Amino acid sequence: MSTATFVEIILAIILPPLGVFLKFGCKVEFWICLILTLFGYLPGILYALYIITK
Repeated sequence: MSTATFVEIILAIILPPLGVFLKFGCKVEFWICLILTLFGYLPGILYALYIITK
């Protein structure tokens, strides 16, 4: 695991859309994560961790 991935994982736990944004930009992954985070914090975290570590 690289340092960048570690930082993205930490950011995904603190603020899920930010971690996804740093990895993918404003693509569909970011918007899905943002919507899931608005529906509930836990779904946003789970999706962000899944998509970053995939």
